[in-house]
Amino acid sequence: MSAPILDDLDRQLIDLLARDARVSNRKIATELGVTEGTVRGRIKRLQQDRLISFTAITGLEMASKSRLAFIWVQAEVERTREVARTIAELESVNAVLITMGSFNILALTLFDELDDLVEIASDTILAIPGVHHVETSIAVKTVKYNARIAKITESGEIDGGGADDGE
Repeated sequence: MSAPILDDLDRQLIDLLARDARVSNRKIATELGVTEGTVRGRIKRLQQDRLISFTAITGLEMASKSRLAFIWVQAEVERTREVARTIAELESVNAVLITMGSFNILALTLFDELDDLVEIASDTILAIPGVHHVETSIAVKTVKYNARIAKITESGEIDGGGADDGE
């Protein structure tokens, strides 16, 4: 599958929607100098190509658990995807990424008590077959967070995106 090609109009449309996804098609059309039908068609195509998605993004303040932890996992290279899928099935884990470097998996979780984090990281993830080592980091202050960086994928999809991800 080849990568979709975006023209200047697509990029301008995405930029406007990224600033305010509730803006009307009429206002977008006026600002970009095109018809509402063009805007509707472009948005539909961008959604079908999974280049944009509309969702409400909540701040950490709205989470039932208030502290964010990063769980770095060192797994056997040939089992990276399998281990990542197993971690992704854990209800207490909010995100799982396959990475390159000393650790090949990063799990993000929200927690309230340190005992909860110990249970997730040491008792649960470290016990998964193929996991060699786990380290945790706790976020103490958010200096910058850009919600636009999130890659849109199907729920549950594990896509390492490169040759060094264990398969």
